[in-house]
Amino acid sequence: MTAREFENVLKNKTGVQKMYINGEWVMGSSNKTREIINPANNEVIATVAEADSYEVDSAVQSAKYAFYKDGWKQTYARSRADLLLKVANKLEERKEEFAMLETLNNGKIYEDSLVDVEDAINQFQYYAGLATKPHGQTYEVPDEIQAMVVREPMGVVALIAPWNFPLVMATQKMAAALAAGCTVVVKPDRKTPLTLIRLFEIIDEIGFPKGVANLVLGTGSIVGEGFLNHPDVDKVSFTGSTDTGKRIMKNAASSLKNVSLELGGKSPNVVFADADFDTAVDFALLGIFAGTGQICSAGSRLILERSIYDQFVNELITRAKKIKIGPGWDENTEMGPLTSKDHMNSVLDYIQIGKDEGAELLCGGNQIVEGALAQGNYVEPTIFSNTSPDMRIVQEEIFGPVLVIQVFDTEEEAIELANGTDFGLAAAVFTNDGAKAQRVIRNLQAGITWINTYHPTFNEAPWSGYKQSGVGGGDLGTYGFEEYLYKKQINTALEVKPSGFYKG
Repeated sequence: MTAREFENVLKNKTGVQKMYINGEWVMGSSNKTREIINPANNEVIATVAEADSYEVDSAVQSAKYAFYKDGWKQTYARSRADLLLKVANKLEERKEEFAMLETLNNGKIYEDSLVDVEDAINQFQYYAGLATKPHGQTYEVPDEIQAMVVREPMGVVALIAPWNFPLVMATQKMAAALAAGCTVVVKPDRKTPLTLIRLFEIIDEIGFPKGVANLVLGTGSIVGEGFLNHPDVDKVSFTGSTDTGKRIMKNAASSLKNVSLELGGKSPNVVFADADFDTAVDFALLGIFAGTGQICSAGSRLILERSIYDQFVNELITRAKKIKIGPGWDENTEMGPLTSKDHMNSVLDYIQIGKDEGAELLCGGNQIVEGALAQGNYVEPTIFSNTSPDMRIVQEEIFGPVLVIQVFDTEEEAIELANGTDFGLAAAVFTNDGAKAQRVIRNLQAGITWINTYHPTFNEAPWSGYKQSGVGGGDLGTYGFEEYLYKKQINTALEVKPSGFYKG
């Protein structure tokens, strides 16, 4: 496809794109706007409205009214499921359009964007099915009591999505929360709101009840903190950096607001000498350079058995240098730009930190500043070796196409290195010894793990981390659904009679 074909999805969107609050498209009260940038060339592709505190409160109040006063809380599960299936069907009809828009706004390659849209479709289908399934429990108790537990929706939930997966990490929260019977106020990252604006066009077209789903655009300091501090928000679900997650937890403590956090990672990819060589090399590349390294579960630490170091690293460097870099709309592109100029500069700063710390730069390390890619946010695939565990490039999340290599001699040392950061989101093990794979994987402190592969995830299974990579039950699967439900115990006396406790 050509850039022109992709830009066609922006036609008829020449004005300011607005927020969606209480079933209406609105500007912010101060008429603030923000330009949205294509990271492949840093050209302006859209202008969107931005909220003030008034819009934050208006969205929350609309969601509260829809939940408590306008009947959403009592809506039949089948009715909620029908709405979610309508969203899925509309997304299916327009999936290529959504994928193109995601590529223009985020920078990822078109094939990855299309996978994200297909995942979003499946999320609405999955949670539509789950909404109508049994969720209660009954208990045999030592008394003439019928004891049961029912699930009830939490109420108004604020959903804060990241810029690296703008659509799919919002829809995995939205679909679960709406299926559970909650109302939602949604905040995309201010750099990447375009596919969520289109999604709310679908919600508007379908005719969701007013106030059930609201989209608020703007800064974290106004919209994100506004949601967090609002007394009528019952829960906040956030995906983003660990530093921001810590601030959310701190602010939530004053009101004991329910929060769930999916945070950063510095994930180890452990490769033993007995692994299938070609497979391990291929996934070592995919683990870090897919999505230009802007994936929270990226395999950013290659933990490699010493006996295969030379052969493995030589092949890794050779193949990394051959990765085709370019705009996401080019069908030959294998790695796109970083999503913003600010983030590109952050990645370049980390590369310089690695050099200053004494790590050996094996390949890459530069911004592409010449030729057709000079106007975009492109950084070469970068690999460091001769690292030590205390280096910042080993300990901190870089969130870019930067791989650090650590070397081990024994299984125990591999486990110690793998667990040697504050993060615990993902991990992988490559070996042809099945027993070893199970021993190691069970000792790795990570919530999402793989054996002899990297990156495949599924909407049916939970996404959550250990240590500083997350708090709460996580997103996706039945666990993600439960995140938006209270558990209520109901005890019913089977024989109505006085307790007999008082004698007078």
